[in-house]
Amino acid sequence: MLSMPNLRKYIKSDLTFEQGPIRPPSEARSLLMRFTRNCPWNKCTFCPIYKGQKFLRRSVKEIKRDIDNISEIIDDIKCISLALGEGGRLTRDVLKIIWSQTSAYYYRTVALWLYYGEGNVFIQDANSLIMPTSDLVEVLRYLKEKIPGVRRITSYARSSTLSRKTLEEVKELKEAGLTRIHIGLESGSDNVLKFVKKGTTAAKHIDAGVKVREAGITLSEYVMPGLGGKRWWEEHALETARVLNEINPDFIRLRSLRIPPTAPLYQDFVSGRFEPLSDDEVVREIRLFIKSLEGITSTLTSDHIINLLEEVEGTFPQDKEKMLSVIDRYLNLPEREKLLYRLGRRGGTLRCLDDLKDPVLRDKLETALNDLSREAPEGIEQIIDELGNQYI
Repeated sequence: MLSMPNLRKYIKSDLTFEQGPIRPPSEARSLLMRFTRNCPWNKCTFCPIYKGQKFLRRSVKEIKRDIDNISEIIDDIKCISLALGEGGRLTRDVLKIIWSQTSAYYYRTVALWLYYGEGNVFIQDANSLIMPTSDLVEVLRYLKEKIPGVRRITSYARSSTLSRKTLEEVKELKEAGLTRIHIGLESGSDNVLKFVKKGTTAAKHIDAGVKVREAGITLSEYVMPGLGGKRWWEEHALETARVLNEINPDFIRLRSLRIPPTAPLYQDFVSGRFEPLSDDEVVREIRLFIKSLEGITSTLTSDHIINLLEEVEGTFPQDKEKMLSVIDRYLNLPEREKLLYRLGRRGGTLRCLDDLKDPVLRDKLETALNDLSREAPEGIEQIIDELGNQYI
């Protein structure tokens, strides 16, 4: 058995690679690699990420160096496995020993990725497709050549960036290994997009989305319920559905609006220029949105804890009525039941409406709600809102 002191000779402190701050929840098991730093647009008022950070392009040379380092880390991990008598395989015991090396962050990250064995790589940061197509194609091919087992490569991208690329360029990226693109659609309403300074239009959303689909790349479009506020909520729902009906993406992912003080939109809220919807109003907006989705085969997910109704998910057209029935079930609850559910959901206790039937969970929520009603009867909504903001 390899002793701990001897293990350190296999771990090189100079083997590092850059990683950015965020990724989609669906990329939880992906290897994160940073091709660009921060966001080239960085003006969206609902987004607090990257504010005050300068966008920087990384060179092809820098990115290839990171890829080389990851490749060498993989070789070192195999050597550790061989020394432990595991034949080069990344078993649970090998993973545990590597993870015990708290200073070996990059080895731990790569080891965990290898252990899951899914072969997914997520390219960071916010819009790496802004790279010249030829450069991106070069590093994608190099990545697949140098790192064995890569099966899916994904990236965020802006519609405005994709709309400037030709279909042939997007197809080149597909052929080089890019298999999935995540786009922050947010809204299909030009009024909403302009108000929140998204820097794109409904027409560009459609052009970009259709181009990605035609190129054969899997497409995830992110929608932000609540972004229209009280002024544009109906237009936001209807126009977003119209745009998605034109695109027919593989995935529609809901990310309900939260407004932390660090987001520029918070100042619009404070000044009264933006009136946010209540939880129930957001649910009604989502109902109108889903009802208006027609002629698509997309899969809708609510795969983030900031969404009130995580169980609203399914594939169109067959699951549409099921999704609407979940929404109606919530809207038809007595007011106290809604309050209990919202408190439990925002506090991270509940995952679905049926969790309210769990006697242990329900007793805890009843006690918490009764205590809050006595101690802060006028502040329950504020407390629930603050609980929701903790997940941003």
